[in-house]
Amino acid sequence: MSGATKAPAPGAAAPALLEARDLSISFSLRGRRLNAVRGASLSLRAGETLAVVGESGSGKSVLAKSFLGMLDKNGRVDSGSILFGGEDLARYTKERQWLALRGKRIAMIFQDPMTALNPLKTVGEQIRESAALHRGLDRKASRLAVLETLDRVGISDPEGRYRQYPHEFSGGMRQRAVIAAAVACRPEVLICDEPTTALDVTVQAQILDLIKSLQRDFGMGVLFITHDLGVVAKVADRVAVMYAGQVIEEGLVREVFYDPRCPYTWALLASLPQLGVKGEELYSIKGTPPSLFKQIKGDAFAPRNPRALLVDYEEEPPVFDVSPTHRAKTWLLDPRAPRVEAPDTIERLRARLAAGSGGTGGRP
Repeated sequence: MSGATKAPAPGAAAPALLEARDLSISFSLRGRRLNAVRGASLSLRAGETLAVVGESGSGKSVLAKSFLGMLDKNGRVDSGSILFGGEDLARYTKERQWLALRGKRIAMIFQDPMTALNPLKTVGEQIRESAALHRGLDRKASRLAVLETLDRVGISDPEGRYRQYPHEFSGGMRQRAVIAAAVACRPEVLICDEPTTALDVTVQAQILDLIKSLQRDFGMGVLFITHDLGVVAKVADRVAVMYAGQVIEEGLVREVFYDPRCPYTWALLASLPQLGVKGEELYSIKGTPPSLFKQIKGDAFAPRNPRALLVDYEEEPPVFDVSPTHRAKTWLLDPRAPRVEAPDTIERLRARLAAGSGGTGGRP
């Protein structure tokens, strides 16, 4: 197909720190197989933040957990590769292989800090055990390292907080403690799985600023899983949009916000409450995502897409390069496709972004 490519976007000159190539992941449920991730590809570079967005069930968290070997027992990587540090993590079969990597080189911040912390151990000891294991520190050195990290993430009175249990922390403080546990070993990659969902707006902003600050200090690549496009605009350098287990659009944040090409990306952006017009009903995506138990024919979003082409129901679209840093999986980019304009809400978004940033470069 003219203009099509299956390769990841060449993007910046920096090599990928972590890269998924045509990754497929499935789960066995009640004798049936659910294809949660279907040939997804994305890459993360050192020092950058890549946001992965999409509706619930699109495969975001499953993809992220595969990078840490944390799939449920009924899950497996069927095909594709996960390249990191010169190795293919998809080929790992032993838990000891993951233990040498998990927490030390790739760490994760979970959505619910209360379930991420052991209620029977003090916060300080939980973090200290991880630091001692992965950094080879003795008890005294690891304790000092934890106190330094607690202070670094903005927890006042580290000595006192070290001896407290998770239930004695507020929601925001618990999230800071989980962040401290994640960065205590100075990982190369930090995966954030919707870390601000349960927090109020003020604390959310503080946590986002903290993650960016730690990233600058430690040079980490950050993979940010979220459904909040407002958060994406604040923290990300690039964004990958997932739908039905596939990455259907990927590019610089400014490219995806200003010049989205996939109808699903249009629909996600049109759902932003900020784009609502007084007196008019807020936009919502009609219908439901396809069942991942079944084989999907054509474009997975076609049944929910009012602008779908006939070919969308028959054949899965390839990935087209929009620019060296922007690619999209839609038949609308085929040279033979009819011209289909983005909805009016996308034009309103462009106007608001231009007004807010003066029309210059940088994030929206």
